[in-house]
Parts: sequence; structure tokens; C-alpha cells
Amino acid sequence: MKTLIKLSVLIAALSFTGTTQAQAPTFGQMQNMIPRDQRAINQFDVKKDTVEFKGISIDLGGAFALQFQAMNSFNDQPNGTYTASNGATITNYRLNNLENQFNLPTANMTIGAQLYDGVRVNLDLYLAARHHNETWVKGGYLQIDKLDFIKKDFLAGFMKYATIKIGQMENNYGDAHFRRSDNGSALVNPFIESNIMDSFTTEMGAEVYYNRNGFVSMFGMTNGKLNQNVTEFVPGTTTVATPDQNTTISPTILAKLGFDKQINTDLRVRLTGSLSHNSNMSGNPWGSERAGSRYYYVMSHAAYTYNATPVSNNATTDLAANATTGRFSPGFGNWFTTVMFNPFVKFKGFEFFGTIELAQGGDKKGVDEARKVNQYAGDVVYRFGTNEKFYVGARYNVVSGKLSNATDKVSVNRFESTVGWFMTKNILAKLAYTSQSYNDYSQFSGNSLNDLYGGKFNGLMFEAVITF
Repeated sequence: MKTLIKLSVLIAALSFTGTTQAQAPTFGQMQNMIPRDQRAINQFDVKKDTVEFKGISIDLGGAFALQFQAMNSFNDQPNGTYTASNGATITNYRLNNLENQFNLPTANMTIGAQLYDGVRVNLDLYLAARHHNETWVKGGYLQIDKLDFIKKDFLAGFMKYATIKIGQMENNYGDAHFRRSDNGSALVNPFIESNIMDSFTTEMGAEVYYNRNGFVSMFGMTNGKLNQNVTEFVPGTTTVATPDQNTTISPTILAKLGFDKQINTDLRVRLTGSLSHNSNMSGNPWGSERAGSRYYYVMSHAAYTYNATPVSNNATTDLAANATTGRFSPGFGNWFTTVMFNPFVKFKGFEFFGTIELAQGGDKKGVDEARKVNQYAGDVVYRFGTNEKFYVGARYNVVSGKLSNATDKVSVNRFESTVGWFMTKNILAKLAYTSQSYNDYSQFSGNSLNDLYGGKFNGLMFEAVITF
């Protein structure tokens, strides 16, 4: 009897173990996911694949980037102690001298799971960033490529070409953000930095894609808020200068239409037009990124005094506060409407990618009067060698438009040349030269000097990127 009991317990234990092992999740069996290695280059929007569902599977990834910066900044402001042209007494003004040194290493982490056939979840974290040195959740979403959880083959004909994404996630406005550096994730960007006017935000919403026979389409809607909360919206105080305060926060409307076709084995052509609109805005899509730019503390000043007003060092007082140096934000208030056109051509190893962005919005908070800012960018990259592991490239980028309450336009111009080497499909080394200039900026800004008056910075940057 004891032998029978022992045998029964042993069989039950083995059966339980076998069942547990059969139900244990696998790793890396993910469906419809853009890879995080070299294969992600020139992947836009979403993708469909034929990976078989074999039960719950876990995805875990990381991305790391480190730069060595050798940049110098200049402007037309006099240095030292003097009486300015407007009569102000300036004491000890100068731009910061930047050392040739390493920047703060940045790191991302991705956690995901294939939950059901055609259904997966994704969570992205910034482990260390210029803007947030502490761990910060970038966003997460649920991606649905099949509706079999409702009923087997439910709307299968439609879902063969459709994808639904729901969550607090990166807004899909334009194609440029698929070639930008996202904190530690910089493998898909052949350059060091992204566009001067870098549109990027994460808001709560949903996007529906339908891509078929080269036709590209997406419609999305978010709640228009970067930071989620349920507190009452309190309008700003109406004044003579700000007579049109927003009384609510409106949804952001997103749309994309285009064409993407592999014409033959050598030639691929893509052209898309995108729209983003919010009639009562909360966040600023050109100033909501949680990571920061690659050009650390360019055009920043040392501590000085303007008349009797101390002006602190805007690089060292708070290292995380001035995180977007080298970029331009239009600073719209109340509302915005922006469209972006992105042509892309790849012929063998030759690539061209362009950006035409036409943005307008309220001049400032409390004012509905429109102000316009335009951006144009074009880059040429040539990839060569086995598996295109080497590349050379150049990009020219210009932004022009009016600042808030300004009568004249300003412009920012950037030229960047680059060389790169994929040591493996997960490891990339880049070296780039950048020259950027600021034109028609005023000499004074309130009770301070304008660092961008006649401003310019240039120099070399090296970046090492590891992504898996």
C-alpha cells in the first residue's frame, strides 16, 4: 500500500511537472514586432509577419548609447563686464567652455509579451537619460493584429492588413521619428542627433493602421495630455495680453496616408503625408521628449549679472533642466496644426530621406492668433560592404519662423556629415561633424542676454550604440 501511494505521488508529481513545463512561457517568440537590431533600419509604422503563436512568450531587450563630444560654441555677444547697447550693465558674461569629454551614458529597457495569437504588449523604459537621470517609463501599448480572442477568424480579412495599437505611447506623426535617436536606442539613426525641430510626445490614445499593396494609412486619436491625471482643468487668467484662454483640453488627431513599394530588388519608394492637430492643446509635441538632445550644453552661458539681476549658469545649476540644447521648439500655445511630408528612396545602397514640416499654432498661451514655423531637411546615406555594414552620409536641416510676439523671422541651419560601422547587427559606431548657426535672433531677451544672438556651434561627436 505504501509502495502504491509512493508510486501515485511520484506519477502525480511528474505529471504536474510536465504540465507546468508545457505551460511555461517561452522567450523571443514575438509576432509582428520590428527587430531592435540592424534589420530595423528603414522600418516605418508597423509590420506583419508569419511567426507562429506557440503560447505566451516573453520579450526582453535593451539599448545603450555613449557619446564623446568635442563641440565649441560661439555668439556675437561681447564677453566680460561692460555696458550693453540698451544701457544694461553686464558683469562677467561668457558662454560656457565645454570640455572634450564623454556625455552621460543613456540606456533603455524593453519588456514585452506575446499574450495571444496576434496580441502582444510592450513597455519601454528610460533607465538613464539626459532629461531624467532616474529610471522613467517612456510608455507602453497593446498591439492587436488578430481578433481571434473574440472569435476564431473574426474579421480576418480586414485584420490581415490592419493593426490596432492602444496605450500611452509615442504618437505616430510623420516618418522622421522612425529615423531618430530615442535615448539609448540610436541604431536606426545614421546621424548623431535628430531634426532641429524634433516632434516627439507620448500620449494616451489609439491608432488604427491599414496597409495593403503599397497603400499606407493610419488614423489615431489621443487625449492630448503628456501627463495623465483626473484633476479639474483650471483655465488661465484672462488679461488684455492673453484674452483667449483655453477652457478645456482637446484630443489630438493624428492621420497618415502614403505609398510604400518595393519596385524591384534594387529600388524602394515611399512617400507619406501626416497630420497632427489639437484645438485646445496641453502639451507641446516639440518639447515633450523625456530624453534630451545629443548636443550637451551647447550655446549655454556661465553665471553673470544683468544690471542687478543674477543669471545662473544654465548648464551646471540643474544638469537635467536644460536638456534640449541645439533644438528648436516653436512654443505654440492654445492650438496647433502641423503637416509633415516624408519622401524616401532606396536604390541599392543609396538612400534619400526628406522632411517638409509646415506647422502653425497659437502665438502663445491665451492667444489664438496664428504663428507659423516651417522645417525642411534632407539626408543622403550610402551603405556599402557586406550586409551594408558601412555607411557615409550628410544631412542639411533648416527651421524658419516667428518666435512668440516677434515681428521678424528667425532661422536655424544645421549641416551634419557622418560615417558609421556596424561591427555586428547589434553594435554600431558613428563619427559625425556638425555645424549649426542661428540667424536673426535678438540681442536681448527680457532681463538677460540672448545666447543665440549670432550663435553658432560646431565640432565632432563619436557615438557607440548597442541594442538587442
